[in-house]
Amino acid sequence: MHGKRIVVVGGPGRIGARLVGLLRSAGHEVVAASRRTGVDVVTGSGLAQALAGAQVAVDVTEAPAFDSRAAVGFFAAASRNLLAAELDAGVAHHVVLSVVGVDRIHNGYFRGKAAQERLVRASAVPHTIVRATPFFGLILKLLHERSHARAIRVPPTTIQPVSPDDVAEALATVAAGPPSNEILELAGDEAIGLDEFVRLILAAEEDPRRVVADPDARFFGAKLDDRSLVPDPGAQLGDSTLRDWLRHFITAD
Repeated sequence: MHGKRIVVVGGPGRIGARLVGLLRSAGHEVVAASRRTGVDVVTGSGLAQALAGAQVAVDVTEAPAFDSRAAVGFFAAASRNLLAAELDAGVAHHVVLSVVGVDRIHNGYFRGKAAQERLVRASAVPHTIVRATPFFGLILKLLHERSHARAIRVPPTTIQPVSPDDVAEALATVAAGPPSNEILELAGDEAIGLDEFVRLILAAEEDPRRVVADPDARFFGAKLDDRSLVPDPGAQLGDSTLRDWLRHFITAD
């Protein structure tokens, strides 16, 4: 079986770099497209050249900020330009990485991802949307934002965080296959209360601060309920466990 020519837009990023490596190891011809390689999805510059001869394009780009104006502006412009260039190039499969909860959470970043999904579904390019739950490391970013607080207040919600490695593996499988024109949800193998997960991280760091499950607390500006960040039944589950990640986190530290 001959490999495909696959363009990974956002190739040098956290997911993109992993994905590029997996696809190349599987025998595909991969173009890692980014501003570093002369491809700017916001302006459209370099897209035609990068997509020439490609059968598949995978969008793993990230917005520069989480606020509504930046996120919606970025994802809308990037998706319009990318999808238009794919149509011109005859790309047969558009794969995009999105987020679980995009239809339930109303903060700036999720509004941007919702706009991105709408454009993908409306395009004539056959597609597959892969929605992932929050990555393990996102909780570290949350803690960093609240590093000066005496107590860490988080919403009383359940999370099912997933490993970036598992996300990249799922994207590689999807990119190598035919478009489904549907949504695939991906999550970690274990659900846990957000407050409990934060306590595990603080304990690993010997951080004495209290963790409070507060219904009024926000998650990156969003008000959550208990279903906001968990997938629907039937989601694909990753192999990496919370404990595996926590052991790696402690060792790396």
